[in-house]
Amino acid sequence: MNVVDSSGWLEYFADGENAAFFADTVKATSDLIVPVVCLYEVFKRVSLQRGEGPALQAVAIMQQGRVVELTATIALSAAALSLEHKLPMADSLILATARDHDATLWTQDADFAGMTGVEYIAKP
Repeated sequence: MNVVDSSGWLEYFADGENAAFFADTVKATSDLIVPVVCLYEVFKRVSLQRGEGPALQAVAIMQQGRVVELTATIALSAAALSLEHKLPMADSLILATARDHDATLWTQDADFAGMTGVEYIAKP
């Protein structure tokens, strides 16, 4: 199973320099877990940059994977991860969701560099 964090989704949708790093994972929807917080972050950013229509298209693509709601278990795990790794709330929720589903987290967010279960590529 795989989770692409918000920075990865945004890079993929923008066809940025690291888009290819995320492409196969994004396209393998049967193995894709999508934390609900990623829907929030991507919709908000794309709406600000390109408008509501493109934002709705982006989240429709994301929803081809399995969207995972925030549960009490994930929230508490995220809080512990946030304290342990000094992660912002959204990052800790994404990591906790990945770990709850034994999924690999794909990212270009430096907060995750070097963590177990993370495939990281530096931003260009």
